Amino acid sequence: MIYVTRLDGSQLVVNADLIETVEHTADTVISLLDGKRLIVATTVPEVVERIIAYRQQIARGPLRAAGPDLPNPPRHKLHLIKDEASTHV
Repeated sequence: MIYVTRLDGSQLVVNADLIETVEHTADTVISLLDGKRLIVATTVPEVVERIIAYRQQIARGPLRAAGPDLPNPPRHKLHLIKDEASTHV
């Protein structure tokens, strides 16, 4: 989903997966796969940048989308300690 600005200044959220074309006429026209057309104030380069950022976020997955890479968990070596008392049964 990406945010775009309508001509009246209000925000609209558009499903980036449904965008077929983005063209610049006097305004920016977003054509959706179902034939609907949205006329927005957001520029073509901004719409394209937001679509790319959205797709990169999806490709990274949910954990990486929230912030920087999570550190690897610490690895501890396990040592077997023999109890002298338990060896005499």
